[in-house]
Amino acid sequence: MDEWIEMQPGVLRRTLASGDLLMQMVVTLAAGSSLPVHTHQNEQMAHIISGRLILTIDGMPHECGPGETLTIAGGMPHSAEAREDTVVLDTFSPPRFDLLAQDEQHRKEQQDTHA
Repeated sequence: MDEWIEMQPGVLRRTLASGDLLMQMVVTLAAGSSLPVHTHQNEQMAHIISGRLILTIDGMPHECGPGETLTIAGGMPHSAEAREDTVVLDTFSPPRFDLLAQDEQHRKEQQDTHA
């Protein structure tokens, strides 16, 4: 079953684990793809595994590369733009229940397709 969910053109995500207080997901961004400005109440840590990403937090751009991690406070507007193919490990606290619900819906759709 395909567990990758498209967030935007060129941007895919897959939840790795979720507990009571934390959630982790991996996000792949194709070169030139982006995530628009958005907010959520969850604190977020974005760890760049590979590639280069401009992460703009509250209007301030930060160019990040492999091994770098940025923390985004809950409620803080932020966006991302991939300079090259990029892989990010995102950790959220508390878990993003909106994304977990989307995961469940995606699983059901995949099961219906393969039934």
